[in-house]
Amino acid sequence: MDLNNMLAQLECANETDIENLLQQYNRENLCQSVLSVLGRQVRPNCQKTCLETLRILSRDKRVLAPVATREGMLTLRGMARLHAEKDGDDNQRDSQDTTETEEEERVVVEALKCLCNVVYNSPEAQQVSVDVHLAQGLCASLSTARTKHHEVGLFTLRLLFLLSALRPDVRQVLRRECLAVRLLTEVLEHTLDVHWVGPYEAAFPAPQAVPLPAEANERAMEALKAMFNLTLSDAGGQEDDHQFKLIAAILRHLLMLRTETEEKTEEAHSHAVNLLNNLPVSCLDVLIDVPVQGGLEKYGGKNVDAIQVLIDFMEKRIDKGSNYKEGLTPVLSLLTEGSRHHREIRRYIKAQVLPPLKDVKIRPEVGTTIRNKLVRLMTHVDMGVKQTAAEFLFVLCKESVDNLLKYTGYGNAAGLLVARGLLAGGRGETEYSEDEDSDTEEYKSAKPFINPITGHVEEPMPNPIEEMTDEQKEYEAEKLANMFDKLSRQNVIRPMGVRPDGTLAPLEETLCDPSKEDSESDSD
Repeated sequence: MDLNNMLAQLECANETDIENLLQQYNRENLCQSVLSVLGRQVRPNCQKTCLETLRILSRDKRVLAPVATREGMLTLRGMARLHAEKDGDDNQRDSQDTTETEEEERVVVEALKCLCNVVYNSPEAQQVSVDVHLAQGLCASLSTARTKHHEVGLFTLRLLFLLSALRPDVRQVLRRECLAVRLLTEVLEHTLDVHWVGPYEAAFPAPQAVPLPAEANERAMEALKAMFNLTLSDAGGQEDDHQFKLIAAILRHLLMLRTETEEKTEEAHSHAVNLLNNLPVSCLDVLIDVPVQGGLEKYGGKNVDAIQVLIDFMEKRIDKGSNYKEGLTPVLSLLTEGSRHHREIRRYIKAQVLPPLKDVKIRPEVGTTIRNKLVRLMTHVDMGVKQTAAEFLFVLCKESVDNLLKYTGYGNAAGLLVARGLLAGGRGETEYSEDEDSDTEEYKSAKPFINPITGHVEEPMPNPIEEMTDEQKEYEAEKLANMFDKLSRQNVIRPMGVRPDGTLAPLEETLCDPSKEDSESDSD
């Protein structure tokens, strides 16, 4: 804050504003003073204390002007030992490879924390970060992260995540110039202690293996978040199918690990699901193709352990009952695409989620099975949630309307059928294998009595017009027709019908004589 500007404001300010102005001026000048001290040759203990002070101040967006400059960012970058090859200073790069004392490591950690705060809170600092090649320095630091203190690696990864999240242009630089996806893959491989037993197969964790340590889990989560940002778009990277399959194999390994708490395990699985959604769907076969460990003969020898972990994760997220859009839809989308493109994945999930029907006396949405929970989501108030849940079940039914209605009832599936233009029945566009599902004897015997709207066998209901005379029936029918007509004319409702192609249209359009339309088109 400029001194003259502040003095002018003080003249006409009230007591509260005066206090705020002076506090802001003090903080800004303190930031500048701290940076001045850091620019001098002082002992590591003094540097650490200055950086701790700056870290606290940097939480306030209003006082970041002195820090969000080229000079300020270069000072912090130097304290954090982030020097890229573009800097052209061999002495600086050599300083990265020298052994650091514990005090010097604390200085690096505090500087990285400051950079995280400043980059997060200041768009100006984000631009300066690009100008001083901060991303390249981060990648250079990560390449030697195995030998560094836990917090150095952690906050280096966190800063990389923040930069890649806040600056889409930096993502392209990281992928093209720094090969950051490959670098982060190596970081994950080391952090998760992956041991390969096949081309894309990691050794299965031993039953008595200790949980993933908290520090390793923290670093893995930051690496996964950064890699998620970098793989949001296919454009600009040099990765090939091999690289993505390697990532998928590491994520499979992560799904089979457990951490020190159930909450942390679920968080790890959530990040794994998010990243798997970014990978080409062709790479998902790595999740079930583990020949060394082997699999189940009924599923073509494929190993479905990781798929079961994803199903369990999905059910946990459903049972939470909140935050479905961010917490549930990613895993539903992943399982949907995996089922659409990989037959054995679909067959296994279908067996767990939509087993052969036996008891059809209860409505599909009533109960505690996964099927019941998913059918309830088909009428959820959030459009994205209900569409994703419906699409998942539709794919499990090989996009057959008849099969879907068997498990859900017409009422629950109506939204999907309208969106897909399948109200008249039929199938989706994806081609599936010809294997057919066999119905149970219980279902076959009950099928003629199932209400297609509700999807279950209803108890016989008394006929309300059974004892009416013909005149009474005609009167009630006319009364109902008049009510519908009144509501239609007042635009409260709009009667709709189904076109021959299965899409909805105003009733008057669907009642047109098709033969008349055909004759008119032929005469042209």
